[in-house]
Amino acid sequence: MPRGVPNKRYTPEFKQQVIETMLREKLSYSETESRFDVYRKRITDWERVYLSYGVEGFYTERRGRCGTGRPPKLEKQVEEDLIAENQRLRAENEYLKNLQALVLEDERKARKNR
Repeated sequence: MPRGVPNKRYTPEFKQQVIETMLREKLSYSETESRFDVYRKRITDWERVYLSYGVEGFYTERRGRCGTGRPPKLEKQVEEDLIAENQRLRAENEYLKNLQALVLEDERKARKNR
């Protein structure tokens, strides 16, 4: 009979029991594997989580990719405000560029007339 069940989801309480028993009784991975009928890789992963995050680590879902790729959606009003502000700033930037060009042109004319 094969060990463990593929894609089986173990409860956090079971994971805690496996790791605490292993640590308390100083069992090897092989002994723990045969006692609880769980693959060694899972035991090592659970031990890493337990040592890093404690018991609370078993209650946190960590499957899949990290969610840092896509920024969270903004509220519609906030998004509209940001778009309006961006348009206003672009217009202001364009106005300042034109103003600077006019000032430089006036300075050139003033130098030329001297």
